[in-house]
This record gives sequence, C-alpha cells and structure tokens, in this order.
Amino acid sequence: MKKQWKQLAALSVASALVLSACGKSDDKPAADPGKTGTTTNPAEQKKEKLSLYWMTAVPTNNSNLPSGDKDFIKKTIEEKFNVELKLDYMAMGEEFSNKLNLLLASGNAPDMFHADGAKSNGYIIDGAVADLSKYVTPEKMPNYFKWVTPEELKRYQVQNVFKRAPVPFPKNYYGVYYVRKDWIDALNKKDPSLNLKVPTNYDEMIAVMKAFTFNDPDGNGKNDTYGYTTVGSGTTIPNDFPEWFKNGLTPGFFIDKDNNFIDSGTNLRTAKVLDDIRKTLDMKIVDPDWFLNKAGENINKVQQGKAGIFFGGTRDIAFDNSNNSVQKKTREITGNPNATFEAFHIAGDLPVTYSPLPGVPFLINAKTSEAKAQRTIEILEWLASPEGWLLSNIGKEGVHYKKEGNKITLIPDAIQKDIIANGNFTEVWGSVFSYNQKDPSAIGLQIIDPRETDHDRAILEVFKKLKFYTLGTNVAPPQGLDIGAYRKEMRALQVKVLFEEKDSKNWPKYLDDLLVKYKAKDIFEAYATQVSNALGKTVKFKSD
Repeated sequence: MKKQWKQLAALSVASALVLSACGKSDDKPAADPGKTGTTTNPAEQKKEKLSLYWMTAVPTNNSNLPSGDKDFIKKTIEEKFNVELKLDYMAMGEEFSNKLNLLLASGNAPDMFHADGAKSNGYIIDGAVADLSKYVTPEKMPNYFKWVTPEELKRYQVQNVFKRAPVPFPKNYYGVYYVRKDWIDALNKKDPSLNLKVPTNYDEMIAVMKAFTFNDPDGNGKNDTYGYTTVGSGTTIPNDFPEWFKNGLTPGFFIDKDNNFIDSGTNLRTAKVLDDIRKTLDMKIVDPDWFLNKAGENINKVQQGKAGIFFGGTRDIAFDNSNNSVQKKTREITGNPNATFEAFHIAGDLPVTYSPLPGVPFLINAKTSEAKAQRTIEILEWLASPEGWLLSNIGKEGVHYKKEGNKITLIPDAIQKDIIANGNFTEVWGSVFSYNQKDPSAIGLQIIDPRETDHDRAILEVFKKLKFYTLGTNVAPPQGLDIGAYRKEMRALQVKVLFEEKDSKNWPKYLDDLLVKYKAKDIFEAYATQVSNALGKTVKFKSD
C-alpha cells in the first residue's frame, strides 16, 4: 500500500516533466489530431485480438448507438486497437447501479466500467476492482494527465489505495433550472394580471408552476400540463426540488460562512424542506410521476410538452441547435417552432455547489486479464488525445468539422445527417472518457459552433452568475463505513416522512438514529477533517 501511494505521490513530478515536454498550448497551436495522440505502431498492430466489455454512463438516455457501419467511432476503435468491443450504456442512476451490481455478483462484470462516485467506494472495499498503479501514470497516459492533474487524482483516492480514477470532467458547473419562456409569454398575453416572469426567487417559481398547471399554457384546451418535473427513481427525494434552496440548504453538502460542514439531507432543517415539498405536492403542480421517474424520463415529459420547468446540468441542454438540445427536441416533438427555454436560478447569494471536482470514476474489473486491462487503458488514453477526443465527440475531420490550427469549426449539416439522425451517438462515445466535458481546451483545442445564438449566449451568462464554495478535495468515509449504505437509509427515512407521515415532527428522532446508529456523525466528521486539511482551516460538522 505504501508503494502505491509513493507511486501516486510521484505523479506530480512525472507529470510536470511530461507536460513540459509536450509544449504549452498557448505558445503554439495543438498538433494535428490526425497525427498525434496515442498512435499504434506496427508492433502493436500485431497484438492478439481481444474481446472487451465496457459499461459506461451517459448524461441522458436520449442517445443510442447505430447499427453496422454507421458507427464509424466503434469501427475505428476496433480496427486501430484490434479489439471487439461491447459497450453497455445508460444514464447514471439507480437502474445503472442495480444492473452493474447484478453483473458483478454474477461474475459477468465489464472489464471497465463507470460508477456512481459514492458506490465506487463500496466496490473498492469489496475488492471488486483492480489496482491502477501500473496503468494510470503520466508515462502511459500523457494525454489523460492534461485533463486531470496529479493532485486531483491523488485527492480522488479512497481507502488508501489507488483503484479508481476520474473520467476527464468539466471544470465548469452548468446546473440551473430551465423554464418554457413561450408559455410565460402566452399566459401573460391571455391574462396580463398574472404578470409572470422568468423566476428569480422561490415564490416567483411557485407562481409560474401554478400557472403552467392550471392556466393551459399550451392553449390546447386540456388540463394536461404541470409546472415542474424531476426524477425520484422510486427511492429518492431529489435535491433539485427548489425547497432545498428556499431553506438555505445547498443540495448535497456544503461549507457555510462559519466554516461548518453541513450535509443538507442530514440536518434539522431537512424537516422544513420535506414539509415545504409536501405543500408543493399538495398543490398538484408537480408531474405526478416524478417519484417513479427514472433518469431521462423527466426530460421526455418536458420534450412532450407536459412540464414547463426542469433542472439541467449540461452546458448546451437548451441551446437552439445543439445535438442534445431539449429545446430543439421539444419543437420537433410538439410541432411548436416557438418553444423556447430560458435558464434561471433561485439561489441568490447561496452557493449552488462546490467548485467542480472529479465526479464519475472509471474502474477496472479485478478479474479482468492483464492483457484486457492494458488494452483498455490504451484505448482510454487515445480517447483523451486530440485525435480520439475529436472523433468520439464530434466526428471525422473534413466531414463533421474543419480544422485550422487549434480551431475546430463544426459542420452542422453533416453532423445532423450522419450523427444526430443516427441516435446522436457521439453523446455515447464522448461520455466514455469525457463525461459532460465539452471543452477541449485542456488539449489545446477551441470549438467554434456556427449554430450558437444570442439565446445560447444568454444561458452562458446565467452560469457565470452562480456562486460556489470551495471544498478543496474529494472526500471519503473512514474505512469500514459505507456512505452508500448510509445514503440509502437517509433517503428511505426522507421518503417515509414525505409520503407516510402528515408532517415532519419525527425527523429529529430519525436524525438522531442516522447520526449515531447509521454512523452519519462519524462519516461527516471525517469529511470535515479531510476538508480542513485541504483548505488549511478548521471545518466542523454541524447537523442543527
């Protein structure tokens, strides 16, 4: 174990040497993607053919891989690395985790897989994943270390072992609410006394949700729309319900102005959140299927014109013409060319989350052969290179984009014809090793999308106004404590309070059980200590 940590600690020095040898992206244009990256020499071409099985997460379930030769990305990978590759993919959530758990239990686990960040800790404790020390190094993965720094990688480790590594992740945060602005305009025109506007606070958001539910915003004469939709997966009170922000609780955990570490779901104020959500549900202004909705089903409701507000976490989810635009798909499905979404938030000066840290990890199955593990790493490293990133996220040079120096200009018509019309499959392949990461500046590239509009740039301005707190490090529970098991109990008690009890008067008693019996106090005090060490100041866990 000490050897592993020495190797990891050495990454900073090794990476610096590698990156200095690669040159600086601001000094000269990035090298030609067709000629750089992890190339395959003649000796490598002669390697035995391997069958690989991967299971990876995608941001939504709206993208699919095409069949046959239409999937030129898969064809390129298989020919370049002499593999036969099976890829399972779905949105991260309970369904994803349940399927992965069944595969692990049956002995049919993928060679490489993504995981929920918290659940990956459990896989490490169970010995289900391999040590990455000899694979994930600056020497073997120089392109990867342009996306993820050695310090980020070191802080991402849990259980004092090196068995998980983050997929290249966005360094920006794009979590905001979106509202049907055309519905607001239509209702104001029909009844000016409503005086609706894009919300800036909780009360304004509730007013819009009511109007969207009861005032026929789409003008079809039917009572078939709702104000808000979200995803509960049958297990969870989602943290995008606006009642969290109303009560000053940033979803997840956060550091307050007094340097207290607060977990929003493990706090006395959680009771008030649950009571307020109950009141909102009693108004009948939320999609009635929200609790059973699985990942992506909320988006489907929005695109069908059944709900007018949702929470999104992707940069271009409501752009006018992007590949995965909810706005574009809403126009196509509903036949309404004027369907328009505007971004907003109601947090005010409350931080919406911590400054971005690594999220989705990739792991290697402990039972995977050395040959398959090494070949997987070679492919992932290539996907992190300019050549691999461009192919998997955009398409073919000269067909789907033009390249001039480090500027990559998209060719929308070809992208629509070859990619979007065939399942928008770059969203699947791009997520394998750049989950939600649409900015390739780390490898010296700049994307120019001629489809970007003033509407899109207005959304980008909303992102810039969000407030963040600094966590400084990924956190992990003490050895022997399972944050996943704790969260499952926490969620079950929140669901019980919301659906089985008339109010939240029993929450303080449940909270005591969570803190002591289910070890929440031990877990979050450990988190506070880790954050204290990272920030160089004292941070204490507080639950009241």
